[in-house]
Amino acid sequence: MFSKIYSKYKQYYKENLILALPIVGSQVGHTLVHMADSVIVGHFTDTTQLASVSLVNSIFILIMVIGLGISYGLTPLIAQENGRQNHEECGKLLSNSLIINILIGICLYCLVHFGVLLIIDHLDQTPAVVAYAKPYLGLLSASIIPLLVFQTFKQFAEGLGFTKQAMFVSIWGNLLNITLGIIFVKGMFGIRPMGVSGVGLSTLIDRSLMAIVMAIYVLRSKHFKKYLVSFKATFIDKIRAGKIIKIGAPVAMQYSFEISAFSGAAILIGTIGAVEQAAHQIAIGLAAMTYMMASGVASAATIKTGNNFGKNNFNDLRKSAIASYHVILLFMSCTAIIFMLANNLMPFIYTGDLKVVAIASQLLIIAGFFQLFDGTQVVGLGVLRGIGDVNMPTFITFLAYWVVGIPVGYVLGFHFGLGVNGIWYGLTLGLLTASILLFLRFQNKTRALSMNVENRL
Repeated sequence: MFSKIYSKYKQYYKENLILALPIVGSQVGHTLVHMADSVIVGHFTDTTQLASVSLVNSIFILIMVIGLGISYGLTPLIAQENGRQNHEECGKLLSNSLIINILIGICLYCLVHFGVLLIIDHLDQTPAVVAYAKPYLGLLSASIIPLLVFQTFKQFAEGLGFTKQAMFVSIWGNLLNITLGIIFVKGMFGIRPMGVSGVGLSTLIDRSLMAIVMAIYVLRSKHFKKYLVSFKATFIDKIRAGKIIKIGAPVAMQYSFEISAFSGAAILIGTIGAVEQAAHQIAIGLAAMTYMMASGVASAATIKTGNNFGKNNFNDLRKSAIASYHVILLFMSCTAIIFMLANNLMPFIYTGDLKVVAIASQLLIIAGFFQLFDGTQVVGLGVLRGIGDVNMPTFITFLAYWVVGIPVGYVLGFHFGLGVNGIWYGLTLGLLTASILLFLRFQNKTRALSMNVENRL
């Protein structure tokens, strides 16, 4: 049976992996920034400052994914127009996306600076944790603007099938971020020790340089000349901006519903204690790493789906999408096994605090269970995004995480006395719900497209 399946989808496995692997490297870069912050702070400061990283990341990642989600609205449009050989339209879409993302970045910075920093004192968190969190969050909020500039050019290049360059920029950027983070946190080369604020400053510098390098690459590369004939950094119009936002805004909401559920869980766990919050940060950091790898496969699925959709090649569209599901099921099965077998060892990557390690190791067992659901739901979102289906998937994510996940987690955690484990059981149920409903949606939409073509013939 497996040999028949492999023979049927072999071509699509190869195409998808060639496109996906560099995107995976680039996507992991986003998570590595926050993982590196946690590791550096966990080893060179104390548990209180590690808990502050957990608090800030749980808040900031929600802000960040709003911007990232809107930036993702460019990729399927570029893939579709490239499939139609409409090169001039690609340049106009890039112009609009750049302006939109810069404006969104400024708005998100203002939201954090004039909103979140004022209410963080009232979230019933440990006062010492909040004191460390404020300056760190302030620096991260400033980094959202260059991050979205980087994303604009990254999504444009990836939509055209050029995925390796953003990966290399992300790798070098993360090496710089780690180096500067250690220097600033410890206080080396005559610099005073900055503690948790040091990793915030290193992230800001890293993202600024990444934005500059990615912009220079796209604007000067010979690969994009025919697409940039109509590009103007000051050009924006209602029709194209509307197309980008029509896809990007629901995608931002999809990510927001999922990430806000995990952020809400972190805040709930923070009311239990700083040790539990630090343990949650370790487990969610490791789970986020595998999620971003799955997200890279999903982004490749979006590009391939959008390209086939633009060519009206719905048979290849469906087979390519199913191949992406196969790839992610195999990959997430492997990560699930790793999480379960190495659950007592992996927390030591972050900290040597045995109390934190004990709780984190329990959470990694639960994370192992939800790996398959996490991977399949993000691939489902990616495929549906490629055909422009974003509204119903947005409702599904809201239902899964905020009607099922968080309420069940709250009840299990606080009313049934399961604590942090109970909250994670609720999140797992939310992921399972999203995975099933998005797969059913994918099946219905792609079969309908194939049947429409057959009826025309």
